[in-house]
Amino acid sequence: MSINVKYRNIIFAFFMAFSMSFFISFILVSINSGYDHIFLSTWLKTWSQAFICAFFGAYFFPRVIQQMMRRINFVEKPPINEKDFLVREEDNG
Repeated sequence: MSINVKYRNIIFAFFMAFSMSFFISFILVSINSGYDHIFLSTWLKTWSQAFICAFFGAYFFPRVIQQMMRRINFVEKPPINEKDFLVREEDNG
């Protein structure tokens, strides 16, 4: 299957929203209502509503979050050498 790359973000958002809303709504309805005679109808209604919200979130939030992440300066701590640690202990002692 070949799809134009310009549809990549929207397809990614669709699958993320589908899987996350499916899973989370199932778990939450299970916890809140239990498995009774109206479980399936309750879950499908909740899942359809959750999917709509999740799709827009999965499509727009990554863009905003990426912009925020670009403003953060990530640094790595230099590794601690055992020799440096021993020298510091001798200076204090």
